[in-house]
Amino acid sequence: MTHIPFNRPSLIGREVANIRQAVANMHLSGDGPFTKKAAALLEETIGAVRVLLTTSCTHALEMAALLLDIKPGDEVIVPSFTFVSTANAFVLQGATPVFADVRPDTLNLDEQALSQLMSPRTRAVVPVHYAGVACELQAILETAAHHGVAVVEDNAHGLFGKYDGKPLGSFGCLAAQSFHETKNIICGEGGALVVNDSQYLGRAEIIREKGTDRTRFFRGEVDKYTWLDAGSSYVLSDLLAAFLFGQLELWADIQNRRCRIWQQYHQALADWAGAVGASRPAVPANCEQAYHLYYLLLPSAEDRDRLIAALRVEDIQAVSHYVPLNETPMGQRFGGRRGQCPVTEDISGRLVRLPFFIDLKPDEQDRVIEAVCRFR
Repeated sequence: MTHIPFNRPSLIGREVANIRQAVANMHLSGDGPFTKKAAALLEETIGAVRVLLTTSCTHALEMAALLLDIKPGDEVIVPSFTFVSTANAFVLQGATPVFADVRPDTLNLDEQALSQLMSPRTRAVVPVHYAGVACELQAILETAAHHGVAVVEDNAHGLFGKYDGKPLGSFGCLAAQSFHETKNIICGEGGALVVNDSQYLGRAEIIREKGTDRTRFFRGEVDKYTWLDAGSSYVLSDLLAAFLFGQLELWADIQNRRCRIWQQYHQALADWAGAVGASRPAVPANCEQAYHLYYLLLPSAEDRDRLIAALRVEDIQAVSHYVPLNETPMGQRFGGRRGQCPVTEDISGRLVRLPFFIDLKPDEQDRVIEAVCRFR
């Protein structure tokens, strides 16, 4: 019986050939030919003013915090049910994260509770499209606009998803993408800052290049480059961009494969879920999801832990997900406390993610489904 991991990075096209070409090009640092190709494809797909490839989604979020001039004393609203980078990027600039609860259906930021979290110190709200299913963006954007607050999409899960027919990552003034090896489109470690408001573009290029106008220099717009602003080394190597472009060329094929796997889980586990009182993912009618992951919500934390253990016995790796940020030691330093985000605290203990990657073979998925269905 072979091991079925939670994730397995997969090659699908010209990734290795592209890396060889990058070496032959003798341009291994950032903003080479493959960086430009990958960025152009993403710009066209998302409809962005500009896409700047970065070393990670975390760094893209850090760039967003710098671009918004986040300072000590500012507040940034983030869902408690998210990865730490969503909050950390703004904490690094001295901001206080304000933890928002999530909806019990999509596990996305609860737009109905957003207004009451706003204060005169609120500078941004960072919705996360959990599992690649869009937040209720119209309400979030309207509330943010009413309070004069920027919206930065954490779209780590949502590339190629849509809300009301429009691509995720195109709604906020800025958005962050992830190409970590656990995401739909990968290059090992990588990300992108999506710029949807042109007022941020010039400074974004400077921040990304260590606070210099090096990008303008390479375009021939200045005869030398110099230090102009705070920044860091956020540029992705063209070697990784070469791998990334190999994936992006076949993004529709990747998404189709993930759709088939997701749908098979969803249909095959429907009767079992009803019998044991488990919940499956919810996708609102106006959302075209990105098929990033497949999760189940068990009736209790004890049931979730038992299911993970039962699958482990059968050499199948299933995993939990985020610990509520408001309950973490760092979150408590910012006023987080138990009971602050009751939906997040409840679902966090009951959620299990099943193996999900494009090379998951039908017989492997059948093994996972059969093992889950035996669980009572």
